[in-house]
Amino acid sequence: MHRALVVMLAVAGAVAVAAGQGPASGGVDAAFDAFFKARTAPDIAAASSAVGASGIGFDAAFSRLRRGRSYSADVPRGIVQASYRDDSGEYFYTLDVPAAYDPSHAYQVRVQLHGGVGRIATNTPPRTDGSGRLAGAEQIYILPYAWRDAPWWTRRQTNALRGILDQVKRTYNVDENRVALSGVSDGGTGVYFIAMRDTTPYASFLPLNGFFMVLRNEMLEAEGDLFPNNLLNKPLFVVNGGRDPLYPLVAVTPHVEMIEAAGAELGSKLPRVGFYSYGEISPHGLAGACQLHNQTMTVTALIEAA
Repeated sequence: MHRALVVMLAVAGAVAVAAGQGPASGGVDAAFDAFFKARTAPDIAAASSAVGASGIGFDAAFSRLRRGRSYSADVPRGIVQASYRDDSGEYFYTLDVPAAYDPSHAYQVRVQLHGGVGRIATNTPPRTDGSGRLAGAEQIYILPYAWRDAPWWTRRQTNALRGILDQVKRTYNVDENRVALSGVSDGGTGVYFIAMRDTTPYASFLPLNGFFMVLRNEMLEAEGDLFPNNLLNKPLFVVNGGRDPLYPLVAVTPHVEMIEAAGAELGSKLPRVGFYSYGEISPHGLAGACQLHNQTMTVTALIEAA
């Protein structure tokens, strides 16, 4: 978006200079304010044209683009429930914003994809207390929501994640060079899907207990072509459990080593942390009916540095 505007400004600036026009300060401010507030593609195109027609010089316009929008200090902090809507429907998500959020500071962001997508029948607002926070670096967490008819490996979710991230960036000061996408189990597999389909918005990918070869399963109905070469473009931190019967290291390691040999940047050698347990959790004796047979449990311990 910014690149298209810069090209337009270069042309408009040359025309303005040739005509001997000077920019009006109020008009320039209003044009940039509309540009930063624009949300839809038609609105962005119209706002870009207005900026180009404002008469501002290229250098001044480029400086404003680099500076970006102004952020308010009067924004929700802590656990925030929100949603994003596009033509395909509504997508709920949870934000976890530091209590000491400072709009003058650009924050790193972790987008965390949950697992168990096939067990979630309907699209309902999620409930979380923010217990997914990691020790270490202060950051903003985005926890989007998927369900059986809209799993992570669909175009609608890929587009929704872009929209959610854009929505968050409009309210909070986000460091666009430090947006990480992570996920557990189905979420980890979703991370691989998005890393191959839509790598641009993210700085790194952290699949936990996922396996990208699952996307070959026709029953999964992963949408669209996959582009494995995109895995070479951003660093990955891959975690799989040493005792995981679903995606054992003996199955996962050769494929991870294959993309590493092709040039992928891996943060670690498949550390043996976490495992899947398929034990039975049930009431003692005949106290009641068991509702939790064969549930997946993941135990991980991760710490992030600034």
